[in-house]
Amino acid sequence: MATLIDGKELAKSIREKLKQEIIDLAQKYPGFRPHLAIIQVGLREDSTVYVKQKERAANEIGIEITLHKKDSTISQNELLNAVNELNNNPSVHGLLVQLPLPEHIDEKVITEAVDPNKDVDGFHVYNIGNLAKRHNTPTFLPCTPKGIIEMLKFIGVEIAGRRAVVVGRSDIVGFPMFMLLTRADATVTLCHSKTQDLPEILKTADILVVAIGKPEFIKGEWIKPGAVVIDVGTNAIEDNSRVSGVRWVGDVDFVSASNVASYITPVPGGVGPMTVAMLLDNTVQSAKKFWSID
Repeated sequence: MATLIDGKELAKSIREKLKQEIIDLAQKYPGFRPHLAIIQVGLREDSTVYVKQKERAANEIGIEITLHKKDSTISQNELLNAVNELNNNPSVHGLLVQLPLPEHIDEKVITEAVDPNKDVDGFHVYNIGNLAKRHNTPTFLPCTPKGIIEMLKFIGVEIAGRRAVVVGRSDIVGFPMFMLLTRADATVTLCHSKTQDLPEILKTADILVVAIGKPEFIKGEWIKPGAVVIDVGTNAIEDNSRVSGVRWVGDVDFVSASNVASYITPVPGGVGPMTVAMLLDNTVQSAKKFWSID
């Protein structure tokens, strides 16, 4: 039976360290306080939930957080103006635009309008480009892949020399995950919707990261015995036995995979809390750069 990788507990310990670091730096540098600004467009229920999680976590550790709510009918130019205003605000150390955006707005244009030095989500082409170049250093790493690397370190997995498979090639998780594992000297295969013989490829993976948005798609019999399984998926499926009427599951069939893997992340309580913790870490590191603190 696989050992659970408790993302909640690991994220909690990271938040506690960040909270103490902020206290220590504020004593040494009076006025020091990291500041994260979030722009939320519209009232999508899922976006509101994610924003509240970020607000709660930031407040808990002493990060100032400001939420800038915009109507879903905002024009792209108006949104760009809002981004530029926060780019030019010296008191803001981290800036993110909560995704997804309404269809009439080009997400690529907006994410690339964020100052790369405030891009704590790690989505800007400058940061992704530097991640892709082997000897360059991005200002910020994307939060979910960064959190996954921290989870692998936490359980003592030696990444170098291992075979890793990443399923999903999104700009937010799959592709940067592929690059981070490559940087860590794993031999990495990136799979996607056009990949043939997926089960056979998965059986080669010592480390398996899945981010495809398909509930319980990856079966235990496809997984190499002893593999480490990181399930990034968060899918709501109907469950009338629950008060909410839904049950949250990952992209991996947890029951069958748990009988094969050595370690596995639960859903919920696995990768999600680590993503938020890495956002907070990026914000603190950004504030230190703005204050010229090594």
